[in-house]
Amino acid sequence: MKDRIYVCHTYYHVYVTFLKELKLKEQQGDTWKSGATLVLSRMSNDFENLKARVESTGLFEEVIEFDEKREDYFPGLAKWRKGAGNFLGNLYCRIRFTRLYAKLEAPYIPVNFRDYKDIYVYCDSDPVGYYLNQNRIFYHALEDGLNCLKNFDAARFENRGHFKLKAFLSMRLNLIFVQNGYGKYCLDMEVNDISAIKYPCPKYIEQPRQELVDRLTDEDKDLILQAFIRDKEGLEKQIAECSGVTDKILILTDPLCTLDVRERIFRDIVERYEKEGVVFIKPHPRDTLDYRTLFADYPQFDATVPMEMLQFFPGLHFKKVVGVLTEMKGITFADEVVRLGEDFMDAYEDPVIHRQNEQI
Repeated sequence: MKDRIYVCHTYYHVYVTFLKELKLKEQQGDTWKSGATLVLSRMSNDFENLKARVESTGLFEEVIEFDEKREDYFPGLAKWRKGAGNFLGNLYCRIRFTRLYAKLEAPYIPVNFRDYKDIYVYCDSDPVGYYLNQNRIFYHALEDGLNCLKNFDAARFENRGHFKLKAFLSMRLNLIFVQNGYGKYCLDMEVNDISAIKYPCPKYIEQPRQELVDRLTDEDKDLILQAFIRDKEGLEKQIAECSGVTDKILILTDPLCTLDVRERIFRDIVERYEKEGVVFIKPHPRDTLDYRTLFADYPQFDATVPMEMLQFFPGLHFKKVVGVLTEMKGITFADEVVRLGEDFMDAYEDPVIHRQNEQI
């Protein structure tokens, strides 16, 4: 029996996994051994050569890439996703969808999950969550992003209307699947701050991310940077060059709206804040807008580096960090943080799109 396996869908997931494994390494001391498996799902992200860089750290026993398939990859699922126009008909379709999706995904699962004592899954709303529940395999869930349930409670939003009944059908009977702690075979779900969540689930357990960061040694930080920084020398040179700039403004992008509207959003933000200092841009890892070309006049950080990692460079500090819907609580490298939020977004798209929690 193997020890642990983590299924990650984003760079941030891999970053948190490093934090968890390094904590475990510290706790076990001389008895620790590299016994964990890291799975990189390529469904949502292009991890380029991250696999090789993670392997070079020696923190994991093996690193595996996962060719996870979205539901639209299987044409036969469409009729069951469509529903039947009434509650009982929709429920029947959903039961069929849940079972069939897990069955169709099975050939692409890269490991035998039953070989592991502990299974950790970020974003269990993805196909692997369906697979684990339908195959009656227990696992631990972890929140997709920092305080993401505070800003978007996906389980309740996607199951609004008879939520308690749907949660019962998932958690007790396993007839359908509801993510984020409501799956029958989800043992628990780790979140950063339970108090920030309006409707907490009984399975939520709290593990503040900052606690994991605060205990890192310099050696730990170097190990993380070894995995995530594609060009450490170039990044350090970039940081050194901007160290003489007193008023630095960092703008964090989000994969918002359509690309044309997204470009307009961040041009408006740049115009607003460049009056306060020199603007730097940190694209979101899943943001496909070509900032290197469209915003060529502004210095930029590598999109694949989680923004939390910027705190590992003691010489890097900003006057202000600005984001739209990004959670800002983990930022310690700025005098001020600004989250523009839903009110700002109302000017660019229909509020119903980004005000999901208000519709629950």
